[in-house]
Amino acid sequence: MNEVVPDRRARVVLPLLSAGVVTVLTCALSLGSTPIPPGEVAAALLGAGDPDPRTAAIVWEVRLPRALTGLLAGAALGLAGLQMQTLLRNPLAEPYVLGVSSGASLGVALVVLAAGTTGGTFTAGLVGLGRPGMVLAAAFGAGGVMALILLLARWASSVVTLLVIGVMVGSVVSSVVSILISYARAEDVQRFVLWGLGSFSATGWRDLAWFAPVLAVALLGSAFLVKPLNALLLGEAYARTMGVRTSAVRWTVIAVGALLAGTVTAFCGPVAFLGLAVPHLARIALRTADHRALVPGVLLMGGCVAVACGTVAVLPGTSGVLPLNAVTALVGAPIVIGVLLNGRAAKGVNP
Repeated sequence: MNEVVPDRRARVVLPLLSAGVVTVLTCALSLGSTPIPPGEVAAALLGAGDPDPRTAAIVWEVRLPRALTGLLAGAALGLAGLQMQTLLRNPLAEPYVLGVSSGASLGVALVVLAAGTTGGTFTAGLVGLGRPGMVLAAAFGAGGVMALILLLARWASSVVTLLVIGVMVGSVVSSVVSILISYARAEDVQRFVLWGLGSFSATGWRDLAWFAPVLAVALLGSAFLVKPLNALLLGEAYARTMGVRTSAVRWTVIAVGALLAGTVTAFCGPVAFLGLAVPHLARIALRTADHRALVPGVLLMGGCVAVACGTVAVLPGTSGVLPLNAVTALVGAPIVIGVLLNGRAAKGVNP
């Protein structure tokens, strides 16, 4: 493994990814149902000259929060996916593999689907809170599953066992959601389905005041996992000989990954494919398995891809909107197929 970071390729690729982030952010602020020239966007952001009030409102209240949400969500899911793929030594692992998404879905299902038959109970009260109630419910659901997985991880003899446990827990939770759907009203099912399609558009400045700090803390905590994850690339036995406390690292990776994925799911819905595809895109671009280069790579790549997908989803120039997960699937599915057909794409996970 190269000990000099960033290497020559990383010194070129990382600045290009940074430029890509700036480019997609500019497009996200300029493109939409009403196209706005970049010069007017800059004037609205900086308050220069005499910007049109309508333009300033669109940029500040709609497009900028949406773009920042996509940037943060993509970075978080990309990093969580990278950590999970390294920990589980599986190129097809992703942030939701341990059931966090299912837990968030259960929380939302309880307040959206069950409230229709519970009258004035606690779940009906959460529905009355509107979007904050749904975010709170998703956070509780994701946190509950995360706590259960952390508890069961104490008795898991290997990461493979932990992976199977996560899949089983997710299956059980999904079954409960299916039962709730079968007894719910049609309009409640529609609300739940719309939430499950994912969206960066529903997050405003008030949401970002909670969303951004939680992700910032989790992303900062991930910086301390770089060296242990590099050691884990060669197996847990090798990592232990290097002085890595593999059990503690496993717990930390699960907790950080669940926090990242759970927070994104609570505010944006279960955004698919980004956590699975982005780490592979970063490996292809950087051609390294070293997390000292991959971590900043996935943060930039994840933000870039997510903002681009969010921009495409709003169908610039029209009044229509595509489901976010439909767009991310169009991006992510070919990458997953490529990973399956070309074993070399996974060499950063299974050296």
